[in-house]
Amino acid sequence: MGTFLVYRISRGVPEELRGRGFRLGQIGSASMVSLAHGTNDAQKTMGIITLALIANGSIGAHAKAPVWVIISCALAISLGTYVGGWRVIRTLGKGLVEIESPQGMTAEAASASVILLSSSFGYSLSTTHVATGSILGSGVGKKGAEVRWSVAGRMAFAWVLTLPAAGLVGALAYATAHGIGGTTGTSTIFVVLAACATGFYLASRRTAVTASNVNSQWSGSMAPTPVPAGAAL
Repeated sequence: MGTFLVYRISRGVPEELRGRGFRLGQIGSASMVSLAHGTNDAQKTMGIITLALIANGSIGAHAKAPVWVIISCALAISLGTYVGGWRVIRTLGKGLVEIESPQGMTAEAASASVILLSSSFGYSLSTTHVATGSILGSGVGKKGAEVRWSVAGRMAFAWVLTLPAAGLVGALAYATAHGIGGTTGTSTIFVVLAACATGFYLASRRTAVTASNVNSQWSGSMAPTPVPAGAAL
């Protein structure tokens, strides 16, 4: 609805001027999404770590999240976005729908509104799920836009697969650490998981997505389509 109204209201504005204006507007809407992300998703991570500290007796039963936990979670989320952010931007901004500035601002505003409202009521949700739904809606709301439902289907399948996969990995990690015992067991799991994360990162670099190719034509996969020398993007 937001996308439809935005294009309807601005239909008399020259396309170049409209695009420039909404790109500036996206600075504010993207900042609101970032704030909303911190009020919801980040709280879940801090809550799990704080719960583990309480269960271990490291802090009191009614203690709030320690400052070092808050800072660690903020740094971890920021680092994750820095390392893999361009790939996420490409999937959401090119893979699902060819996003234009008016659609982008509308999707961000809708996402921020839903997440902040949910946070105020104490409901936990996924920023990724909300943002994906908003982007799909921005494609449906723009006349003539192509919505790639096959990509959305693959993403939904990955979400469903994530829950049992995470449970299985968590159970396996605990069983291994418990079987080895003590600090040695915990350190072993940490090294294994760090090695896996490094392997995933190196694998992703085979088809690296950067600021220079994030807007390349979508070819049906994450790999950006090569652009011939001298061709205009």
